[in-house]
Amino acid sequence: MDENMKYNQPYEEEEGLDIMALVRQLWDGRRTVIVWTCVFILLGLVAALTMKRTYSVSTVMVPQMNSRNNSQLSSLAALAGVDMGMDLSAKDLSPLVYPQIVNSVPFRKELLYTPLHYAKADSAVSMYTYYKEIAKPSPMAYVKKYTIGLPFLILNALKKEKPETVLPAGQGDDGSPKPIVLTKAEEKLMTVVAQNVGLTIDKKEGLITLNVNGVEPIQTAELALKAQQLLQEEITRFRTEKAQRDLEYIQDRYNETKKEAESLQSALASISDRSQDVVGSRSRIQRERIQQKYTLANAIYTDMAKQLEQARMQVKRDTPVLTVIQPVTVPSKPSNSRAKTLIVWTFLGFVLGCGIVLAKGYWPKLKEQLAGNPETGN
Repeated sequence: MDENMKYNQPYEEEEGLDIMALVRQLWDGRRTVIVWTCVFILLGLVAALTMKRTYSVSTVMVPQMNSRNNSQLSSLAALAGVDMGMDLSAKDLSPLVYPQIVNSVPFRKELLYTPLHYAKADSAVSMYTYYKEIAKPSPMAYVKKYTIGLPFLILNALKKEKPETVLPAGQGDDGSPKPIVLTKAEEKLMTVVAQNVGLTIDKKEGLITLNVNGVEPIQTAELALKAQQLLQEEITRFRTEKAQRDLEYIQDRYNETKKEAESLQSALASISDRSQDVVGSRSRIQRERIQQKYTLANAIYTDMAKQLEQARMQVKRDTPVLTVIQPVTVPSKPSNSRAKTLIVWTFLGFVLGCGIVLAKGYWPKLKEQLAGNPETGN
């Protein structure tokens, strides 16, 4: 085996990997590496200059829960060396459910139609209006659509367009629940909301991090604030649902007893005025009967007033609070970098060029191994 054949083999059968042979092979094929690197540098420049800037906002919160009894149990477990995670009482909604709330259709739809301020719009518009009427796809989106996405584009064109789903007339008018129906445009944009709004839970520290991405600084901050507010409202609704129903029932009973007590009080005052100068058993008995009814009604009314106040206090006690540790701030710079994009494309071009050079040196040997050595009879 001569000297040239020795340098063209990237692997030595006896000594394993020959680093110097690989280096010599890459040096001999440096022109190929440079060409592919330059090609990818140009592609990286195009991708960097045409990409849309994105902004990111993160807010960190801690759920304040009623866990007095369970915290004692957790403390005892901690002494025994057992980690029970975050303290939760029987009435508390587990923070592990919070990501499911953020990923729910009603939550995303509410965010989709929340008015936000965009630089291209004169007034606040929803994400649905912005992406449907104002935003324009980037050049790279067109390239991706008519290259990688061309087969899917052709298949969608050949498919028969299905009509929009419409609920039967009158469904849900009687107050009964009805399913949520999304249009095709809403379904498409709901994926955009899902990609831009996410929630992560730190089980050890008990921290909740809301991550929001957007196309503009103000719009991203407003979307994060709305998601934070909506999450608090949804958690409160789940947590206080029973207490709120009890409060509504007691409020209705309170209004009824109050109306009845006031009515009997007016009747008692009226009969007292009429019978003031009249002395008779009938007037006295009638006044005593009304007095007894009023006394009973007033006692019930007073008791309902106490229950109403207790129910209001219960709703406040059951209302969870998300303590904000890191508030929402307007981002000052984009989260994606054109320089990083160019570096990634350049690295890919360099790696691809090196791979092609090494493959050219290794291919003859691999071909010989696949064909078999005639001298050994393989």
